[in-house]
Amino acid sequence: MKALCMTFTLSCLLATQAHAALAQHPDLDLATAQRLANGSGCVAAVAVLDRGGNVIVQQRGDAVGPHNTEAARLKAYTALSTKTPTRAFAERARNTPEAANLNSLGQLLLLGGGVPVYEGTQLVGAVGIAGAGGAEQDEACAIKATESVGLATHP
Repeated sequence: MKALCMTFTLSCLLATQAHAALAQHPDLDLATAQRLANGSGCVAAVAVLDRGGNVIVQQRGDAVGPHNTEAARLKAYTALSTKTPTRAFAERARNTPEAANLNSLGQLLLLGGGVPVYEGTQLVGAVGIAGAGGAEQDEACAIKATESVGLATHP
């Protein structure tokens, strides 16, 4: 019985040590995602994704075309998966022959308005904005939203 008890204790200690070795990541919560969605001050479609690419919040202003809802999600997904603002990524793809085929990937939208969202050095999600008046304006709105909650668009 004593050996069984010691084996159990040793197993628990090893499990605790294994758990402690796992990387810890901050998560983008619903309250922060909602503040991000409302933080731009722009009338547009907004999508906020977590670091796994899941939609946390998605909304569209009344005067904004419905196609912008999906465009905002795709911009956020592109920024998240490339860890790059979509306007810079699109420019890089246009100017680099090896990257020209990136626009053929259905989940990437090479159009400004998506930014990755970082807490410190950790990627926690992304914001995509569409329908605010063009790629440059969409990006400015996404940056403003990110800064409004004290997060950053780069590590």
